[in-house]
Amino acid sequence: MWAWSWVERGIGNLVGSAAGDGGAWIWGGPGGGERWHEGVVVVGVTAMAGLALAATLVISSRRGSLRSPWSRRKRKHALTKQQWNNFFTSDGKLRDGGVKFLKKVRSGGIDPSIRAEVWPFLLGVYDLKSSKVDRKAIQAQKRKEYEKLRRRCRQMGRDSVCSEEVFSARESLSTERGSPRDDTLEQRVLEETPASGLVIPDEDDKSGITHADASAEDTESSESEYSTDEEPGSILMSSRADGCIGTYPKHTKIDSVMGEDIKSDRKAEDFATWQRIMRLDAIRANADWIMYSPAQAAVSKDKAFKSAIAVGLKDYDHLEPCRVCHAARLVAVLEAYALYDPEIGYCQGMSDLLSPILAIVEEDHVAFWCFVGFMRKARHNFRLDEVGIKRQLNIVSKIIKSKDSHLYRHLEKLQAEDCFFVYRMVVVMFRRELTFEQTLCLWEVMWADQAAVRAGIGKSVWGRIRLRVPPTDDLLLYAIAASVLQRRKLIIERYSSMDEIIRECNSMAGQLDIWKLLDDAHDLVVTLHDKIE
Repeated sequence: MWAWSWVERGIGNLVGSAAGDGGAWIWGGPGGGERWHEGVVVVGVTAMAGLALAATLVISSRRGSLRSPWSRRKRKHALTKQQWNNFFTSDGKLRDGGVKFLKKVRSGGIDPSIRAEVWPFLLGVYDLKSSKVDRKAIQAQKRKEYEKLRRRCRQMGRDSVCSEEVFSARESLSTERGSPRDDTLEQRVLEETPASGLVIPDEDDKSGITHADASAEDTESSESEYSTDEEPGSILMSSRADGCIGTYPKHTKIDSVMGEDIKSDRKAEDFATWQRIMRLDAIRANADWIMYSPAQAAVSKDKAFKSAIAVGLKDYDHLEPCRVCHAARLVAVLEAYALYDPEIGYCQGMSDLLSPILAIVEEDHVAFWCFVGFMRKARHNFRLDEVGIKRQLNIVSKIIKSKDSHLYRHLEKLQAEDCFFVYRMVVVMFRRELTFEQTLCLWEVMWADQAAVRAGIGKSVWGRIRLRVPPTDDLLLYAIAASVLQRRKLIIERYSSMDEIIRECNSMAGQLDIWKLLDDAHDLVVTLHDKIE
């Protein structure tokens, strides 16, 4: 659009010049007015063609030399607390609608000390144009909605095997302490658990839940068994045929349960199955977050075990207290999300996405709504029909085909052109391939792009600034394609099957340079986004 505006301004200048310099003879004499209009048309058409060609040449030449915000020369420091505070006006609104804020995050990430404050803006918990008063009201409302979800989780838990698991965990705790079973322990958990965390409900509570984004489409799936012997994430790279991400309970339809009691046995059965899988995944969650969250790492054993009892965890005696507490928080938030978005519910891989959020955001209700914002885009990775996954793999395939036809032909020979070998990267968004800090950097840049898209920034300001290359919802996919293209020579010369490529992709962990990856991804966006999106 900026180029078209430039053309219009150029025509206006040329027409004005023509009227000024030659207007006297054109206007003089009979028919002079017609000749003037004809002259303007000729000048205008000629100018339009010339300027359009010039604009095309400029754009083409500039694209090749356009430096990404992550190149060594352009890369900026992370957003600091002082800079963050300076972005706000006196009434607590982000200046210029958050444009400069998003650009800053996009080019350098966020200082770890303010991530918990900034993430709710990136993930849509707070509108970029909200004031301090607005956000205070939003937080109070979101806390209430989360507490309703937690109460409903407890209600459904009482109708499932949850009660037996809580009893077993309580007995385990008594044995660990080497004393007779403490009959008042569960009551103390009820009394001492903070409202914003693992909420234990009133028996008579009949409140509903809030469900804002989940689709109400009919979904079907075949039942699959979840083996406790599986390593976390092993299902993520199962066979091409069953390609499913986790374990889903069979159901024909799950409607939104906003504001109504859940009475269906089918729904209760689904929830019980989700709970069982959540608890297993939570116990085996990655512990690489601990060094980044010293306050959570220092949690006491007593508090950790109370949290575990509150959500029905068991078999956690071998874990450090901080990991027990983290696992309990994972279950609490994932249970709430399963009710919030019952079409998706829970399946393996979702705990990978939530764990870093919990490590940074200490209040469960804030972490929950951040996760909801994250899942607004990521939920399509966990649909039973796999439409979202197939779409994303198809985009990665198109990027590789457009950028490197030689590599693409090699993939075709291996029957790997569908790019199934990056399945895990797509599902858990590079969580398994990057370190904890690298993951957060990539996600923050990705969230900044998505926030800009939601706010419509890319259609105006950024579109001009970045030479018609606006923020994209699919930056992750360009980064994934870039990681494959970085290994093109190895893939072409050494690998003769898709299984070998899968092993190569799975071995990337700890070997990727996140900023080089983003730099390469930017080059792909610059040259291909018009063709791919």
